[in-house]
Amino acid sequence: MTNVTADLVGLDNLVANTAYLKAQQIDRTELRKQRLTLTLPRPKKTSALRTAVGRKYEPLCEQQPIGRKLFQQFLLTSNPTYRAAYEFLEELNAWSFAEDETKEKAKQGILTKFCQPESKSFLSYLTGSDAETCRCLSSTNFDEENLEQIGEATREFLKGKPFLEYLSSPFFYRFLQWKEYEAQKITDRYFYEFRTLGKGGFGEVCAVQVKHTGQMYACKKLDKRKLKKKGGERLALLEKHILEKVNSLFIVNLAYAYDSKTHLCLVMDLMTGGDLKFHIYHLGERGLRMERVVYYTAQITTGILHLHAMDIVYRDMKPENVLLDGKGQCRLSDLGLAVELPDDCVWIHSYAGTSGYMAPEILKQEHYRTSVDWWALGCSIYEMVAGRLPFKDFREKVQSDEVTRRTLEDECKFTHKNFDAPTKDIVGRFLKKRVGIRLGNDDPRNHVFFKNISLHRLEAGLVEPPWVPKPNVVYTKDTAEFRDSSEVKDIQLNAKDEKFFKEFSTGAVSIQWQKEIIDTGVFDELNVPKLDGRDCETSWKSRMCIVL
Repeated sequence: MTNVTADLVGLDNLVANTAYLKAQQIDRTELRKQRLTLTLPRPKKTSALRTAVGRKYEPLCEQQPIGRKLFQQFLLTSNPTYRAAYEFLEELNAWSFAEDETKEKAKQGILTKFCQPESKSFLSYLTGSDAETCRCLSSTNFDEENLEQIGEATREFLKGKPFLEYLSSPFFYRFLQWKEYEAQKITDRYFYEFRTLGKGGFGEVCAVQVKHTGQMYACKKLDKRKLKKKGGERLALLEKHILEKVNSLFIVNLAYAYDSKTHLCLVMDLMTGGDLKFHIYHLGERGLRMERVVYYTAQITTGILHLHAMDIVYRDMKPENVLLDGKGQCRLSDLGLAVELPDDCVWIHSYAGTSGYMAPEILKQEHYRTSVDWWALGCSIYEMVAGRLPFKDFREKVQSDEVTRRTLEDECKFTHKNFDAPTKDIVGRFLKKRVGIRLGNDDPRNHVFFKNISLHRLEAGLVEPPWVPKPNVVYTKDTAEFRDSSEVKDIQLNAKDEKFFKEFSTGAVSIQWQKEIIDTGVFDELNVPKLDGRDCETSWKSRMCIVL
């Protein structure tokens, strides 16, 4: 490469990085101006839409963020009893995550506000033993068992008359409007596109921004012709299916799935802090500080447990697939090799994974289940600490057959100075060659390695990260390293392919889209009253026109 070419490449990278970083610094005022033309649609077929969304409490009022928000607004504006029920659950949740003096203050607030018969927020809807528990609640018996009893009774109350009234209220009609908006067709014109962040076997990953919300995402672009040539259609659809099922703080979530003229696109959470492999090998001395190792391992373990709870085996656990967001939290990514277990009696035996992280049972082509993910996690913890794999040294030139031999025959050695007793023990337990005695049959987070982590707060995303990315730094390789000049010209797409592309292109993923709408302020801006009265519905109480 000549000096001139190198300078041009460097300039391209600088321009790409500048545009990418500027896009993340959203001008809210400018966005609000752009959104003045946005309006919520009137549902074209209200009865059909009501049927489509169903009448189940959990999906409508708890799982879907906009549904939950509108149900809360209904409860707060209906009558004092409904309001008290909602506020009790909110304060109970706040108490459960509070610590020290804040927790004591929250406890006293609950006792005074909700458990005293003379209080205007007394939980008067409780009956029988639930009412008795509430009346007798005091500082001495204020425990999780009694609170859970009252909380469950409150949730059951809300599922009854309040929920039925909500379904015939203007608030639910507004929810149907949002569902109509959510169902809009998604194309590449919905986004601005920025620099390439990574490259895979079927295409690249680039940063994108939703035009009307300003939300940044990562877009995994799968070249249609490459996908067909390599027979990757089934894997792409399987990855999409698994991503749609997952809703976790510790796994990268899918927000949109659509197709352009040349690519299938999976739009997912943007993780601006880079991957752990980049941090291990490219930022200062090889390896990570132990406080970061423990923190990331706790989050990774929680993510793996979430997958296993859905009978999903990850099969590609490695630092390169663990990404950090802008706050320093980490998530599992790239579920392209993940597989669902059909039922409790079925084992898998397909060969999958990355050399250096594959468990002995995969290498020996034996049947396996979730145990392979715990082996790979053991390798990853070792790598975070030592800056090398347990059975392959840093930059060591060695054949994969030799790595396989070492994995099957050699014992793991802990020579790095940062391997303390708990770290050696947890890694050693994860790297047991016999599946039956490998750590993972029970919750690994009970190990002493995690003694300083509050799992309850960790699962809620409330544990402060030990390291936070700088907002003006791009934590990935230069754009030149991702360039792919290869083209697939000898593959023709037909009607069968188009049918598959249509099956893939399902648009917005409900929960993630609704989170985006709320987090970016669009919900508050579009949910204000409309002065022209076009969205009027008849009040379920006064029979007066309600202007939404």
